[in-house]
Amino acid sequence: MNKLALYFRLVRLDKPIGTVLLLWPTLSAMWLASNGVPDWKLLLIFSLGTLLMRSAGCAINDYADQDIDKFVKRTEQRPITSGRVSGKEALAIAAVLAILAFCLILPLNTLTKQMSIAAVVIAGTYPYFKRFFAIPQAYLGIAFGFGIPMAFAAIQGTVPLLAWVLLISNVFWTLAYDTEYAMVDRDDDLKIGIRTSAITFGRYDVAIVMFCYAMHLTLLLLCGWQQGLRLWFVAGLAVAAGIAVYHYTLIRNRERDACFYAFRHNNWLGAAVFAGVALDYALR
Repeated sequence: MNKLALYFRLVRLDKPIGTVLLLWPTLSAMWLASNGVPDWKLLLIFSLGTLLMRSAGCAINDYADQDIDKFVKRTEQRPITSGRVSGKEALAIAAVLAILAFCLILPLNTLTKQMSIAAVVIAGTYPYFKRFFAIPQAYLGIAFGFGIPMAFAAIQGTVPLLAWVLLISNVFWTLAYDTEYAMVDRDDDLKIGIRTSAITFGRYDVAIVMFCYAMHLTLLLLCGWQQGLRLWFVAGLAVAAGIAVYHYTLIRNRERDACFYAFRHNNWLGAAVFAGVALDYALR
């Protein structure tokens, strides 16, 4: 395998699920912040920025986990762990991607630029939280949702309470889907001493995942209703709730493949929420 293909795998361009899980809540926030009429240039900036920052985060994550991934069946053949890409290469790629992402927001206001620095710090420190924090997925939720307050900052020049509630909602969603993801690796993580929500929650993992889905959708309902969203928005949330119930049927037996499928299927939950928001504004 040539170096370009290895770099492609390093930054997960072959696995876009992480990018879309970042993108859906960011797009929903942009529609809410702009009253349903976001500027196409901002849409382009945030979409490309999401891809670049997620890719940079993957490179940093693999650098931080290079001595751990070799003990996990799912990750033992990742480019750094397998020795085909060096740690220095990974850091250089992450730096280039982060710089490109920052260049994208140069035309935007000062608040957005300041928040982008915080976003980089959060994304860069997440991989180390699993060493000591019992529920690192909560911290990941902040990292994965930081496009929400940044969208409000770029569009409104301020970050209202609505944006922070949406961010909290996203933390609950991330806890749900990343716990499903962690359930796949639970046996390996227990052996090597890594902390994850799937381990911390123990036998209550499935119940807590469903509680997190419920909190995510409830907070979204409150936020959207406060903004005047009604029929189509509620319909989107109803579809998302149905998807969450489907995930329960997948994860209740804690089988690896089913849990991994549930994690990936969250793309449709995020899409349903965004479709409800966009349609409600478009069909008023």
